[in-house]
Amino acid sequence: MLELKNVSFEVSDEKAQKEIIRGINLKIDDNKFVVITGPNGGGKSTLAKLIVGIEKPTSGQILFNGEDITEKSITERAKMGISFVFQQPVRFKGIQVLDLIRMAAGRRMSAADACQYLSEVGMCAKDYIDREVNASLSGGELKRIEIATVLARKTQVSLFDEPEAGIDLWSFSRLVETFQHLQKQGKGTLIIISHQERILSIADEIVVIDDGRVREHGPREEILPKLFGDEKADVCPLGKEARAL
Repeated sequence: MLELKNVSFEVSDEKAQKEIIRGINLKIDDNKFVVITGPNGGGKSTLAKLIVGIEKPTSGQILFNGEDITEKSITERAKMGISFVFQQPVRFKGIQVLDLIRMAAGRRMSAADACQYLSEVGMCAKDYIDREVNASLSGGELKRIEIATVLARKTQVSLFDEPEAGIDLWSFSRLVETFQHLQKQGKGTLIIISHQERILSIADEIVVIDDGRVREHGPREEILPKLFGDEKADVCPLGKEARAL
């Protein structure tokens, strides 16, 4: 379980201290699909950076499986099983997809074993396993390859910062299908920062962050109607196209 206890984060500007995260208390249980949403500038990405260790809280505690990880680095947290997927995946000239998956797994595996991870994210493994991770791959392809590397690491918590950024509508649809598949397979805890209704509509829980505070946190069926004014709260994941793509 991931738990934040009264976590705050401040930054300094020329005139004063500015509080970005304000006393957040949040519990995320194991094997949940949680979407963090809210207005731009509300603190969502900062919260993600605090969870994975890119930033350190000004005050409060972050616990993972009961252990205080507040002072641990991003590398230490990664070794414990917390992964972070950035908005823009990195391209590696000269490195093949197979190499990338092997590096993520931390062991030398056969091409057949590596292909299984690509298959899990909906990719035809034989078409990609020997390709270079370079500009020839689309944004959507890179996103799914990066998810495959997360699976290879066998992490307990995977955090995605706006995974829909920079990809087309078709790639976005495939990405949603990938998240649905991972959710059904119980591949650890998925935390996704997103504004997209199609991603929100397949979450187990939704957290609304506004002005550095948790404004809402609860089951999708409870929170989604408040966000979109749909009293039924049973939005079909594939029924509405993503907004603002």
